[in-house]
Amino acid sequence: MSSVEIKGEREISMMREVCRLAAGTLERVGPMLRAGITTQEINDFVHADTLKLGARPAPLNYRGFPKSVCTSINEVVCHGIPSPKRVLKDGDIINVDVTHIYKGYFGDTSATFYIGEPSPEAKKVVEVARRSLELGIAQVKPGARLGDIGAAIQEFAEGQGCSVVRDFVGHGIGRTFHSDPQVKHYGQWGQGLRLRPGMTFTIEPMVNIGGWEVEVLEDDWTAVTKDGSLSAQFEHTVLVTADGVEVLTRRDASLVGSELFAGYFAS
Repeated sequence: MSSVEIKGEREISMMREVCRLAAGTLERVGPMLRAGITTQEINDFVHADTLKLGARPAPLNYRGFPKSVCTSINEVVCHGIPSPKRVLKDGDIINVDVTHIYKGYFGDTSATFYIGEPSPEAKKVVEVARRSLELGIAQVKPGARLGDIGAAIQEFAEGQGCSVVRDFVGHGIGRTFHSDPQVKHYGQWGQGLRLRPGMTFTIEPMVNIGGWEVEVLEDDWTAVTKDGSLSAQFEHTVLVTADGVEVLTRRDASLVGSELFAGYFAS
């Protein structure tokens, strides 16, 4: 467990900076999303916006990933590769996953957006994923256990008739893109690593409307639901503070195209 980095004030300050930049880029993606554009256009926008900030897109050439952002549509769980051939259609849902590198530090965030009018199934999986992230974040505080995050997410998502992907997890982040601890989005209360102030990691539940099983396509990146059902994801980078949690990638405004369906769970 000693491999989990505890960050000092200077490192936390750097994480705040890069996460703020990544959050801003994701915020600016929303207004461009509409039926008829390609995922390559999203990639080009994110790439240019990242460079304009003085940052670099972390996904580009990471372990051979060929693009600057991940764009995951409908049954794609994560790591969708942007393409000039993939055109957004009315009714699609798309997760856009942005990671910046700035002054040697990484900031990682994603959200799922509605394209046009969502189906009831699309609305359900997106809103369950959004709420799952909120409930996971609510467990973060000194002395809590890593398993509390996963337990809260799993309990809620499965209670809504959805499933939580097991094959991909949240991760420690800082001067490296992925590090310890692994943050599972399923698990048991009171189990796992004890959280300490200065830890930074992502929470990024992937929620499926069907079964949790996934498969990776021949491109070695694109992960899809095994049963072809819809999948949605939201992600924040968080810091364990002395008395709770700070969401480092919290945005200044609501995401255009990813607005909460108010009162969804009350209906």
